[in-house]
Amino acid sequence: MCVLTLSVSLQPLRPPPCKDTNVENCQKASALQLAVFFGALYTLAVGTGGTKPNISTIGADQFDDFHPKEKGQKLSFFNWHRKPTGSPFTRMARVIVAALRKWKVTIPNDPKELYEHDLEEFLNKAAVKTGSSDPWMLCTVTQVEETKQMLRMIPILITTFVPSTMIAQINTLFVKQGTTLDRHIGSFKIPPASLAGFVTLAMLISVVLYDRYFVRIMRRWTNNPRGITLLQRMGIGMCFHIIIMITASRIESHRLSVAKKHGLVESGGQIPLTIFILLPQFVLMGMADAFLEVAKLEFFYDQAPESMKSLGTSYSTTSLGVGNFLSSFLLSTVARITKNQGHHHGWILNNLNASHLDYYYAFFAILNFLNLIFFFVVIKFYVYKAEVSDSMEVLAEELKGMRLKAPSQEVLNGTS
Repeated sequence: MCVLTLSVSLQPLRPPPCKDTNVENCQKASALQLAVFFGALYTLAVGTGGTKPNISTIGADQFDDFHPKEKGQKLSFFNWHRKPTGSPFTRMARVIVAALRKWKVTIPNDPKELYEHDLEEFLNKAAVKTGSSDPWMLCTVTQVEETKQMLRMIPILITTFVPSTMIAQINTLFVKQGTTLDRHIGSFKIPPASLAGFVTLAMLISVVLYDRYFVRIMRRWTNNPRGITLLQRMGIGMCFHIIIMITASRIESHRLSVAKKHGLVESGGQIPLTIFILLPQFVLMGMADAFLEVAKLEFFYDQAPESMKSLGTSYSTTSLGVGNFLSSFLLSTVARITKNQGHHHGWILNNLNASHLDYYYAFFAILNFLNLIFFFVVIKFYVYKAEVSDSMEVLAEELKGMRLKAPSQEVLNGTS
């Protein structure tokens, strides 16, 4: 943050101010200025990536999954810290390296040759005893199973990249659309970025309705304590993203038609439409987050092995990071291709009134639909990790029944 502050405070580290309304005529930033600015941003991103997933995970680890009350309160406390005790990447790398180094070794038929039990997959070779006790040559079965579980979640992680690009649209194209519309409420002028607050508001309301009503209704049909599975919840969120892009495309088509009707295409002037016509896409995005983003965080945390909860949580933040990069790549690629092909001077220009964001949003709707199909294929082969807490709940119910039975037995013995 210090370097980022200096990059906009010191004259040598920032480009000179420009009063020209056409940004193309302004002096561009030098290589040094760009290096300092983006270097600060990437340093901030690396630091955030190292701390954010660990903070939430450590907070959840303070609660006992075997205690029903604490299990329910676990997700509300993500603010504790502890000293790091090792890297999960190192443990995973050891398993993979050990398996590769022993790729010619056959899995023994005698389960005693393994630490705990017989295994059948390639990574299990890492747990086969060959004489060496080097940690890069011999791993425990627990380490192997943890590595396999983290690798199993990678296909699910990949399916979340495209939906994560939708979040990038909130603070980029959605906001830029707002700058072309009438933002006045009486004498007050609304900042375009303030509409993002409706995303948070819609998400908070949707989460409450989901917990209080949706889960209770679905429990009657599915007998699932969560109402629906985490992957099903993510799938519903992805369906919302398709609806969002279709809605945004239709709204943008209407905006462009009004701009054309009033002769504002070339000038890029303000269109006589209220900014609140964009409200549906912001509200729908909040509803989608209540399904997809919450389920994504819970899924990667819940399915990660106990010793790799931080890495599992970082899968969720990795999805957001990749989604932002993917959004930038798609934006620049589509803008370049459509401009070179002469599609009405390009889909994405600085002048949104002369652009075709409606086509771009329709492209995103198709992309999300294809990703949803890919998601369905991936989850078909995914097997949930068994929850120890579920088994403990069953055991608790059995113990409760035994306690109720014991006094009754004593009464019978007394009467006899």
